[in-house]
Amino acid sequence: MPGYAEFIQKYQTYDTTHDIDEQRDRDYARLDRTGQIYLDYTGGGLYADSQMRLHQQVLAEHVFGNPHSSNPPSLAATRLIESTRATVLQFFNADPAEYTVIFTQNASGALKLVGESYPFEPGSRYLLTFDNHNSVNGIREFAHAKGAEVTYIPISLPDMRVDMDSLDASLDLAGTDKNNLFAYPAQSNFSAVQHPLEWIERAHAKGWDVLLDAAAFAPGNPLDLGKYKPDFVPLSFYKIFGYPTGIGALVARREALEKLHRPWFAGGTITVASVQGNKYYLAEAPAAFEDGTVDYLNIPAVEIGLKHIQSIGYETIHERVRTLTGWLLDNLSGMKYSNGIPLVRIYGPLTTVKRGGAVTANFFDKDGGLIDHRFIEQEANKHNISLRTGCFCNPGAGEIALGISKPELAACFTQPGHGQRLSLDDFRLCIDGKSSGAVRVSVGLVSNFEDVQVFLKFAEGLLD
Repeated sequence: MPGYAEFIQKYQTYDTTHDIDEQRDRDYARLDRTGQIYLDYTGGGLYADSQMRLHQQVLAEHVFGNPHSSNPPSLAATRLIESTRATVLQFFNADPAEYTVIFTQNASGALKLVGESYPFEPGSRYLLTFDNHNSVNGIREFAHAKGAEVTYIPISLPDMRVDMDSLDASLDLAGTDKNNLFAYPAQSNFSAVQHPLEWIERAHAKGWDVLLDAAAFAPGNPLDLGKYKPDFVPLSFYKIFGYPTGIGALVARREALEKLHRPWFAGGTITVASVQGNKYYLAEAPAAFEDGTVDYLNIPAVEIGLKHIQSIGYETIHERVRTLTGWLLDNLSGMKYSNGIPLVRIYGPLTTVKRGGAVTANFFDKDGGLIDHRFIEQEANKHNISLRTGCFCNPGAGEIALGISKPELAACFTQPGHGQRLSLDDFRLCIDGKSSGAVRVSVGLVSNFEDVQVFLKFAEGLLD
């Protein structure tokens, strides 16, 4: 197998990212100390030791109380929450006069806020690409319930990108007197395809509000909300810098938030509520969307994490991810048995152009037979290689990549006994002979050449 000399000859800009190696030695030494080959950055980022120390210091040196009060500890918590809110806006270059930050449990919580509150109605539309995460797909249930039309834009093999003619034809369907929502991922968590951010204004011009899922995109790419202006951006912070888990955000345009109608009220979301008067008044955003008490002890860790990413720099992170992804693609796609049968089939682009740091594939034996992705994960676990298998909560991309047709799915879902529940084992039986998932290897913030090389040697060993 080609080594470092061949790698650096082809990907010379990797040499500009060696600050990350020093960061890894200093802040992520537990990886090498425990012999972990972590290749699941799309599933979750890793935290730095310094993030933990700084957060612990904040908690140890101050007293914080529920921010819904006005005593000194409560005011101290409020100041840190608002400081973090401002840091999030600054991180994404979002004008505070135009955008606000609503803290949620995660990206899925942010998406639910939009789905349950968006003013869908008969005649309005919900448009989304095939390769959306299930938490984006789930908004269609709110749309259906309110009588709106739901339309999916297909993606095409082999690169799993959207055909521009199909996109324009779908965008042209917006009812000009209705509210219409277009949702797509800035980066697919299945294929790592990066869809153009220019679609945002293209959709705005045709009468759509735009929901841009940035959960898989933000860990390795800057999102400039001063240049590109989606209406709703859901985020999970742990995917960017590992800690804390359990906190996400909806970064939203204030103008778009005024369209939303919350289906209930909760503690913290109102200015006044009455039992006898049977009336309530919502607070202004963001408070109107933050149900109950926010996680005020962990929110300060978000600001620490964002500043950690800024100290490394997106340019350095992006180039590290790009070069390692290129090496993965080059070598995996070239692995073949002695009879010429390829070891893997990669789903998505085979170059680093307009794609992120995840490589999704299935493995095959020397006769071209599919190797169960669960077996690959089991074998990888024996080598302390952490990767991800399944459909990654992205059924649309999976169905296209794995060749599972609409008639097959219809037959599966209408089988006796599948009215309310369908187990994964039942689903596998429905599509007998086809894979129900794939293997995803994803590099990230502190990945290095050695991590990728260990995985490639593992994959090469399967040829034996």
